[in-house]
Amino acid sequence: MCRKTIVWIFYLMVAVPVCLSAQELRARISINSARLGTPADKKAMQTCQAALNNFLNNRKWTKETFQPNEKIVCNFLLNVSEAQGGNVYKASLTVQAARPVYNTNYESPLINFLDENVTFKYVEYQNVEFNDNRVSGSDPMVSNLSAILAYYVYVIIGLDFDSFSLRGGDPWFQKAMNIVNNAPEGRDISGWKAFDGLRNRYWLTENLTNNRYNLIHDAFYSYYRLGLDYMYEKEAEARSAVLNAISLINTLNNDIPNTMIVQFFFQGKSQELIRIFKKATPEDKQKAREMLQKMDISNSNMYKQELK
Repeated sequence: MCRKTIVWIFYLMVAVPVCLSAQELRARISINSARLGTPADKKAMQTCQAALNNFLNNRKWTKETFQPNEKIVCNFLLNVSEAQGGNVYKASLTVQAARPVYNTNYESPLINFLDENVTFKYVEYQNVEFNDNRVSGSDPMVSNLSAILAYYVYVIIGLDFDSFSLRGGDPWFQKAMNIVNNAPEGRDISGWKAFDGLRNRYWLTENLTNNRYNLIHDAFYSYYRLGLDYMYEKEAEARSAVLNAISLINTLNNDIPNTMIVQFFFQGKSQELIRIFKKATPEDKQKAREMLQKMDISNSNMYKQELK
C-alpha cells in the first residue's frame, strides 16, 4: 500500500480526496548569523533565510499528492560561523523532522542530525535554484547550499515513506544518492565524498541504498507503522514491534559494526524509547536495555538508570 493511501486511512479522512499538487513539506529554516561581524552580512542572511523558506515550501519535490495535514513537519537551523569574503559563508546545519503517531497528538522524530560541513556562496537577493539533472549548477559554491537542502529533503521524504510502507522510501533515497553522485565540487566543499569522513552525506545515503543494510528499512517500518501507530490500541503488541525493530538494528550492528545508519536511527529517540519500555515486562525491558546500551552509546547511562 502506498504512503498516500495509508495516510488517508491514518487520518480517517471522510471527504473524497481532491487531486491537488500540494507541496510535501511544512518546513522552517532559521539562520543564526550572530557570529557575523558586519551588518551587510547579517542582512544578506536575512534575505537568504526568506529565500530558503520559499525554496523548501513552494517547490514540488515529488509527484505525490499531499493534503495539508499530511505535510511533513521539518526544521532546519543554519548556524553561520564565518564570512570568508566574496560572499562565501561557512556554517553547520541541524536537520530535524517528525512524523505524527496515529491516534495521538504526538510526533516522533524521524531525523535529528547535525551536518558540520556547509560552505556556500550567497549574494543578497539571488535566486535559490536546484535542478536534479544539473546538481552542481554553473557555480558549485552557489549550488552547494541548495544541493545540501535538496539532499536532506529527499532523505526526509524517504524516511517518511519508509515509516508508512515497507521499502516505500527507496525512490527518494535514490534521488538523494543522485545528488551525492553529482554534487558540487570545490576545494572548500566537503561532505559529499566517502573520504570526507565516516558520518557524512555520502555514508548516510550509502547505508540507505546498499542492500547490505536492508534490515534498517524493516526496522523503520516495524518501529513506526507496526509499533508507534498501534501503541494506543494494542500497547503490548506495539511494544513488541518496537522491540523487534531494535532487535533488527542490533542484528545489523553485529553483522556490520560501527555503521552510520545505526547511530543515525537513535538520534533524538532516547526519551521516547525509555517511555515505551518503562512499562515492558522485566524480560523485554532487560532485552531493550542491553541492546540500547550497546548501540546508543551516548545515552547508555540513561538507559541503565531508567530501564532497571
